[in-house]
Amino acid sequence: MPIRTRRWNDPPEKGDGFRLLICRYRPRGLPKAGETWDAWQPHLGPSRELHADYFGKRGIQLSWSQYKAGYLREMLGQKEAIADLAQRVRGGQTITLLCASNCVREDRCHRSLLKKLIERAARSV
Repeated sequence: MPIRTRRWNDPPEKGDGFRLLICRYRPRGLPKAGETWDAWQPHLGPSRELHADYFGKRGIQLSWSQYKAGYLREMLGQKEAIADLAQRVRGGQTITLLCASNCVREDRCHRSLLKKLIERAARSV
């Protein structure tokens, strides 16, 4: 399936297709002219509370498994947005999910979880 994952500050590459920023927070201090994405859907990022808990900003830091479970629960409320992205994928469009510049481990990032949700939705037609 044509879904890629990268960071927002990774230079656009041929084949990225529709570049979608999926962070709850827009990058600070970045002028509109510096945006590297086609659209921003902050509701596809973790909630402010889950984000803070994962980084231990409100007490004990969540484990990856706790964060993953929380994010997947939150995405149950985003079925329509996920279905829209799955429709694009089924139509042959490439989507590149973009996360924060400091998010270097894709395997510990919500973008990898969202990619799987979109792929699953794209197959379930």
